[in-house]
Amino acid sequence: MTKYKIYVDKMLSENKQVFDEFRLVHDAYALNPDNNQDKFNLEGEKVLEVIRDYENRLCANTERGVYNKYSTNLSEKFQQEVKKTFPMIDCIGLIVEKDNTPNSVQFAIKKIKLS
Repeated sequence: MTKYKIYVDKMLSENKQVFDEFRLVHDAYALNPDNNQDKFNLEGEKVLEVIRDYENRLCANTERGVYNKYSTNLSEKFQQEVKKTFPMIDCIGLIVEKDNTPNSVQFAIKKIKLS
């Protein structure tokens, strides 16, 4: 098994409660994004912090060494593996604003401030 897959498995097992709670919100969001966006964003903040932490752990050794050019690819593979488990993860932080006119939807993407 490759190192990034090991880190994803480790991340999911060591933070089982956080990811189990997020799984419920994620699945509800996948079925009905309009009604579940706020809760998805809120729970997603916690999950993104954990994901960033494990991604940083994975890439920390390669960024300093001779293999620093592979760090970006390693990070992308890690993110792709996370997306296999949570395909809607990229939708965290999206805010959909609707106009008052019928049949019009305006999308606005804003960043979530993580402390």
